[in-house]
Amino acid sequence: MMACKAGTVLLLVVFPFGFIPAFHLNLVRQALTLSITVNGEPRTVDADLTVWDFIKSLSLDPKKVAVERNLEIVSKSLFRDVILEDGDQLEIVHFIGGG
Repeated sequence: MMACKAGTVLLLVVFPFGFIPAFHLNLVRQALTLSITVNGEPRTVDADLTVWDFIKSLSLDPKKVAVERNLEIVSKSLFRDVILEDGDQLEIVHFIGGG
């Protein structure tokens, strides 16, 4: 049983396995996103995102970028395997052709 202040509305969300107070949903939402830094700018991204997926979400060609993750270069061959983690610091450089 949960105690609430007078006049407080407690929102419950029904799941197949029971009721969950809505304030717990914020914890679930936070678990579905990560806070990372990209080229010095803070960003929030979906959890379970690979370096490849993140680069594509920026509308960049993964074949034309270099990625440093937490001060280590990520090999292009690992872009699809490296999953971003909360607190990651990325530096992304993309190459532009010209003449």
